[in-house]
Amino acid sequence: MIRLHFTADDLRRITLAPAANALSETALSVRLSLRLGARGGMGRGAVPAHRPRSAAREWHRSLRPGAAARAGVLAELVAEDGFLPDFLLQPAAHDFAEGLDAAASTPPERLALDLGVPDAFGRHGGPARPGRWARQLAQGPSAATRALREDTRRYFETHVEPLWPRIRRDTLADRALRSEMVLRGGVDALLTTLGTTWRWQPPTLHLPSPSTYDVPLCGRGLLLLPSWFTTGPMVMYRPEASTVLVYPLHDGADGAADDGRPEALAALLGRTRAHVLGLLRSPATTTALAERACVSLAAASGHAAVLRAAGLVDTVRTGTAVLHSLTPLGHALLEG
Repeated sequence: MIRLHFTADDLRRITLAPAANALSETALSVRLSLRLGARGGMGRGAVPAHRPRSAAREWHRSLRPGAAARAGVLAELVAEDGFLPDFLLQPAAHDFAEGLDAAASTPPERLALDLGVPDAFGRHGGPARPGRWARQLAQGPSAATRALREDTRRYFETHVEPLWPRIRRDTLADRALRSEMVLRGGVDALLTTLGTTWRWQPPTLHLPSPSTYDVPLCGRGLLLLPSWFTTGPMVMYRPEASTVLVYPLHDGADGAADDGRPEALAALLGRTRAHVLGLLRSPATTTALAERACVSLAAASGHAAVLRAAGLVDTVRTGTAVLHSLTPLGHALLEG
């Protein structure tokens, strides 16, 4: 369990990244491809926090066999135990080229710490067994850095860049959802709905992780960075700036139909209530739910109460508003 500890200053300094990060998305796409290509669909050490979004699974199925292996150096750096080196996350970069330049310019001593070479460990624990390329990068030779640039750029251009308009669109939809949460329920609503398995118990946000550590945010705030490819939270601590929290895009941004399996659910729940359940793929206040479903406030509250009693919906009071979201059972029912 990772615990992020907020102060009042941190809560005032929560920001949403304007877009997905092209460099980290490239690395995370390699990691996801390796996991989905492993026996059972997930690699050793994977955190069962979230299933990959359905669109990401479709993307993986569209790849030619061995696509992850063609990532070259990058495949070695992200293959161990779900680890992603901090230097591949460049939250200040505006595009892929800027992020790759910043990553390739990381000082060797920082790379050694990040990659666990020879016996140091990064903030996420470091890879279990740093490979040949990790050691060469940490030693700083130009050939290793050049290989990192070439392999990463080639993989991005062939496997991620064609998908980038979709990633950008889904990220904007997710950003709109998070903004609505803040407008309707404040910071409590935002942090409560970031992940279905995450727990916001003020002033601490609890994130599922195989490692256990505490991260005080120290008044510098939190940057929320959405990801199309990640399946669980990632934390990057920056002593000089706000901590970065990478989170999976809400699956409602996946373009899934609101009603999931409408006919089957309608027979089980009734057509209107099945429709309401589908609408809660994106968490909503009672007022927002009534607006989406085109029903009265009382009717929306009543449908939510029945779904909550059936274990399909969670309801949390956030300030003066009530926020409804799907439970894992509700998600499972919609997935069929």
